[in-house]
Amino acid sequence: MSAAEGPTYWLGNETLKVPAALFALNRKRLCDRLRNNKDVPKGAFVVLQGGEETNRYCTDTGVLFRQESFFHWTFGVTESGCYGAIDVDSGKSILFIPKLPESYAVWMGKIHPPESFKAKYAIEDVRFTCDIATILKEKNPSVLLTLRGVNTDSGSVCKEASFEGISQFTVNNTLLHPEIAECRVFKTDLELEVLRYTNRISSEAHKEVMKTARVGMKEYELESVFLHYCYARGGMRHTSYTCICGSGENGSTLHYGHAGAPNDKTLHDGDMCLFDMGGEYYCYSSDITCSFPANGKFTPDQKAIYEAVLKSSRAVMNAVKPGVAWPDMHRLADRVQLEELVKIGILKGNVEDMIKAHMGAVFMPHGLGHFLGIDVHDVGGYPEGIDRIDLPGLKSLRTARNLQERMVLTIEPGIYFIDHVLDLALANPAQSCFINNDVLQRFRGFGGVRIEDDIAVTASGMELLTCVPRTVEEIEAFMAEGDGKTQSKVVQSQEL
Repeated sequence: MSAAEGPTYWLGNETLKVPAALFALNRKRLCDRLRNNKDVPKGAFVVLQGGEETNRYCTDTGVLFRQESFFHWTFGVTESGCYGAIDVDSGKSILFIPKLPESYAVWMGKIHPPESFKAKYAIEDVRFTCDIATILKEKNPSVLLTLRGVNTDSGSVCKEASFEGISQFTVNNTLLHPEIAECRVFKTDLELEVLRYTNRISSEAHKEVMKTARVGMKEYELESVFLHYCYARGGMRHTSYTCICGSGENGSTLHYGHAGAPNDKTLHDGDMCLFDMGGEYYCYSSDITCSFPANGKFTPDQKAIYEAVLKSSRAVMNAVKPGVAWPDMHRLADRVQLEELVKIGILKGNVEDMIKAHMGAVFMPHGLGHFLGIDVHDVGGYPEGIDRIDLPGLKSLRTARNLQERMVLTIEPGIYFIDHVLDLALANPAQSCFINNDVLQRFRGFGGVRIEDDIAVTASGMELLTCVPRTVEEIEAFMAEGDGKTQSKVVQSQEL
C-alpha cells in the first residue's frame, strides 16, 4: 500500500502503513448508502460510540483494549472512550474525545489536544465527549441514526450510542445497522491491502511454527512461536481469536484452546497437528489453519485424509466466482470428501444416498467458511431475506449468500473423527449402513484435518490471500528443512 498523502497508522520497521484515507472512504461509502435509502431523511446524523476500557473483574488490572469494530471501520481510532458523528448530507465528521483529568498525564502519559486528533485521523472537527449534546444541538439534526442490531454470528446485540442529553433528539436505531453491516461485507482496495498483509504475516508465522514443531514439545510452545512472530515481525499485538493448537485427538475439537483445554498437550510421535491461528493488524483479521504431522512425515492414513481435504479445498477454489451460492460450495466440499472417504474405505455405498443421509456432517459438522474482515467472523452473513438452511452441516454456515466481488471469506473444509458424532451416526441406521466400522476403528483418536485459507472474490474468480505449504510433498520438504534450522523459501503452489 503506497503511503497516500495524509496521516497513516504505522508501527515502524517492516509493518504496513495504513492511510487514514481508508476510513474516510468508508465514511463516504456509508453516507452514499444512507442517502440512497428513502427512509433516511435530510439532515440525518450518524452517531457511533467507541469501545471502553475495562478491568479484570473487580480489580484495577486493565484488559488490553481493542476498538469496537463498527467504530473502528468508520473512524480508525485506536483510543478508548470516544464517539463519532457524521453529517449524512455533507459527509463531514466530528470525533468526540474524552476530556482527561490532569492526573492522566502522571500515570498514562501526555494529554493530547483535539488538534492532534484532527491531524492523526484526518477528521474535520474534534470536540470533547462532555459537549456532545451541545455540539449536535447546534447542527440541528433531523434524526440521530444510532447502531442497534443483532450480530448473526454471535446472536449478541451491538452497543447503541448513548450520552447525556440524547433524549433531546429524535433517534432512530433501526436504519443504520443493515446499511453499515452491508458496507463492511464489501472490501475496498485499501482494506484488501491490509488483509493481504495480515495474511502474509500470519502465513509466515504458521511456517515458523511448522519449522519449529518437534515431538515432545507442548502445544502452547508452538502457540507462543506464532504469537511472537506476529508481534515481533508484524506489529500484531492482538490475535483475531484464541489460538487453536490441537495435536492428536485434540484436533477433533473444533474450538480447542479455550480455558478448559488450553493447548497444553505434549506432541507425540504419530500425532497429526491442527493449528488454527490468525494475527490481527489495526483490527483487521486473518484466519488460517495448517494441518501437519508432528514428526514431519505423513503416515499413509494421515496422507489419505489430508489429501481428501486438500482436494475438497481446491475444488471449492476452482468453483468460486461471483454469483455462486455459498451453500453450494459447502455441498461441493461435502461431496468431494465423501467420495474420498469411500476410496479410503471408511465409507461404503452410493455417495448420492450418503448426501441424502447427511453423512457429510458426520465428518465435517461445521460450515465451509465465513466472511472475514475487521471481525474474524465478519458481519453481514444473514441480512434480511437470507435465511439459514436447517440441515446438518449447512445450518452451521455463517452465511448463505451468493458470492459477489470484494467479499472476503475463509475456505476451511475438514475431516474430523469426533467420537460423540461417530457414535451417534453408528447408532442411526440411516447412517451406520454407510460406515465400514472395521476401517473406522483405525481412525479413532486420529483427531482431524482442516485446511483453511482466506480468499477475496474477484470479478472472474478469487484471489488467494494465504500462502503456506499445502501439498503433502511441500509440507514434508519444508519440515525437513526445519530440522536443519534453515530458512525455507517454500511457497504454496498456486495450481488449483
